[in-house]
Amino acid sequence: MNLIKSTGTIGGLTLVSRVAGFAREMLMSRVMGASWQADAFFVAFRLPNTFRRLFGEGAFSAGFVPLYAQRLHGPGGNEDAKHFSEEVLAVFAPTLVLFTLVFEIIMSPFVFAISGYHQEKLALATLLTRLTFPYLILISLVSLFSGILNSLAKFTAAAFAPALLNLAMLSALIFVPVGGTTTAIALSIAVSLGGVLQLGLLLAACARAGIVLKWRKPKMTPGVRQFVRVVVPATLGAGVYQISAFIDTFFLTRIGTGAMSYFNYADRLNQLPLGVIGAALGTAILPQVSRHVGANEPDKAAHVQGQAAELAMLLCLPAALALAVSAFPLVSALFQGGRFHTEDAQLTALTLSIIVLGLPAYVLVKVLTPGFYARQDTATPVKVAVLVLVATVVLNFLLIPPFGIAGLASAIAICSWLNCIILYAILHRRGHFRIQGWLASRIARQLIAAAAMAAALVGIRMLLSGWFEGSVGHRMAGVLAIVGGGMAVYFPLVWILGGTDREELKVLLRRRRKYTDVG
Repeated sequence: MNLIKSTGTIGGLTLVSRVAGFAREMLMSRVMGASWQADAFFVAFRLPNTFRRLFGEGAFSAGFVPLYAQRLHGPGGNEDAKHFSEEVLAVFAPTLVLFTLVFEIIMSPFVFAISGYHQEKLALATLLTRLTFPYLILISLVSLFSGILNSLAKFTAAAFAPALLNLAMLSALIFVPVGGTTTAIALSIAVSLGGVLQLGLLLAACARAGIVLKWRKPKMTPGVRQFVRVVVPATLGAGVYQISAFIDTFFLTRIGTGAMSYFNYADRLNQLPLGVIGAALGTAILPQVSRHVGANEPDKAAHVQGQAAELAMLLCLPAALALAVSAFPLVSALFQGGRFHTEDAQLTALTLSIIVLGLPAYVLVKVLTPGFYARQDTATPVKVAVLVLVATVVLNFLLIPPFGIAGLASAIAICSWLNCIILYAILHRRGHFRIQGWLASRIARQLIAAAAMAAALVGIRMLLSGWFEGSVGHRMAGVLAIVGGGMAVYFPLVWILGGTDREELKVLLRRRRKYTDVG
């Protein structure tokens, strides 16, 4: 099945990046701890990444990929699609440069407004953010070239590119392990260098695919105007989500020293299934859904989304429950040590155990939104995003004062489900996507298998409780026992209960290492 193969390619290579990211975070926790310098770096790293999600992964992909795919499969073919890409690049690149320059100038008051930092901490956070912010230009251009390659069903380079950023940051930690301000500066420089490496990889991959874009004079051509009409609502919608991220940062920096670090490490574990499953599915199905919608085949488009939802839940349900039940053993084994103490691990684990409860919903949103984007409807997700933002702000104000970082994590999980439910309700009402009986039955059986797995994990954790208070080796062995035990219970049960198509599950479990695309 093409969806399985595409998702496996993207998810497998994303997993390589996530493993490198974990190595980076494991070393970072020990070198930087939960210090105020670590908090300042995480603010500096979070800001360009927030704008990256706004301009690159969110709005740009939503607007560019369907329009590029239409031209690619239209009468003009490759030449028309390439010409469209050049026109968009001519306008997109100067806009990014101008945006970055403006923020470099106003960085100090901007960081102050977001973080509330003062004096030495504000000065360091401002310096670090100025060093990391050029990453926005580089990674947004990476999104353009990734969109081209994904439309050509060449997923490898784009999926592997994030690993280069992680390797660059890991190198900074290895060669500058002194901690404090010095290591924070080295990490910030490595972020921008990682962006250079990523862009270089994507340019080389496009060249191998026969796509070499020429620089043109910026001009509002009909194609660019069409792109802008689609992308502006998507930008506004993504902007709502990123405002929510800024609000999270606002509260985290005021909860107290270490909160940014605790949330970062918890979110790193939460992002593993999000990246491997959610982003991979969203990237894989958008071109397919767009193609079926363009060919006036709504039933086939809905079937692709149904298959994606089944696959999402097959992998997400056990991931979410395993992370929730085993939060402290995982955090302790991965991050505790050096300047990161037991108390830090406990607060990080609490944050993780709550935030992952919204994981299935977040991944399902990645499956649902292509149903809107493929029809060039970016306005509806904007309206939903505004509603979700309001709910997030209200919940933050209600839950953070009494519960601290646990309240913030709860608000994120609750609003992830709110977003998912509203988007599905709209698609259902329009007749674009509905949960059919076969899908509901399989998800119900997956839930039974996941519940049995969670019970097994509780038993394993109780049996090996002493291991998670011992050496790093004992803690890692305990984590391996939890992971292995969970898989040994869940996947056989899913197979026996019929929680998924058995042939598709065979494809997943083979872990094929040979990909059809090596571009």
